Amino acid sequence: MTPSDLLEFERAHPRHDGTKEETIRAHLGVTPARYYVLLGRAARSLDGMAADPITARRVRDRRSRLRG
Repeated sequence: MTPSDLLEFERAHPRHDGTKEETIRAHLGVTPARYYVLLGRAARSLDGMAADPITARRVRDRRSRLRG
């Protein structure tokens, strides 16, 4: 899974609900917890920022709001 793949998936599934967790497992083959770790790394990576700067920024901003 590349940063581009993860950000593309997040762009297609921006809302966190019960079906998103099932979709993560089915399409990506990882747990939701692992997905969010990988997504955070992708959003901070140069490859991720180059591939999808808007989604990468949205993910980074959401993470920083959650951390306080």
